[in-house]
Amino acid sequence: MTLQDQRVVVLGGTSGIGLATAELAAAQGATIIVASSNPDSVKGALEILPDSATGEAVDLTDSGEVAAFFDRLEPFDHLVFTAGESLTLLEVGTMDLDKARKAFEVRYFGALGAVGAAASKIRPGGSVVLTTGAAGDRPAPGWSVAASICGAVDSLVRALAVELAPLRVNAVKPGVVRTPLWAGAMDYEQAAGGLPVRRVGEPEDIAAAYVFLMNEPFATGSIVSVDGGHVIA
Repeated sequence: MTLQDQRVVVLGGTSGIGLATAELAAAQGATIIVASSNPDSVKGALEILPDSATGEAVDLTDSGEVAAFFDRLEPFDHLVFTAGESLTLLEVGTMDLDKARKAFEVRYFGALGAVGAAASKIRPGGSVVLTTGAAGDRPAPGWSVAASICGAVDSLVRALAVELAPLRVNAVKPGVVRTPLWAGAMDYEQAAGGLPVRRVGEPEDIAAAYVFLMNEPFATGSIVSVDGGHVIA
């Protein structure tokens, strides 16, 4: 399977899992378009990706900006959404609901808005790959908001796969991954000791699942877990 001569848009594709996915898709011959809210992050990603790649700074919580971004694009084959803010753990008893709502703005409503704006631009045979997380299946104390977002995205994937058919809609469900979004919020050594694989994930581990779902023509409504055994540990 290959992405040769296909166009892949990666929202959140300028660091971590998104950048690793963009690099792997480019290695399979895809032309990459990345977007992020941080112009410096976009610039840095384009220094890493092939010369054919392009990128823009886009506020993914601003529906007008998102719509304008997709209006400027030529038709493409795959949309990948990996955007998110730094991990925020919130305990119910002391929860700041404004922070909770903000977390949903990027990871859930950002994804939903992007799909709505992009669907008409995706060529036949293409796909959407969203991002959920293992916290939805096995949360820990303080993870009520993060787990809720994951559960919402899980349901969104199945609903969109039905509504947008024959466009394929899938998601990747990572566990603990060594990325900037986790920095300072996770003891990687401790987390690794609790996993059957005895290590945390690297962005490249997770990227392979996104590329698999883009390439797999018979997968839709599917959620692929790449969590090092988190849910069975």
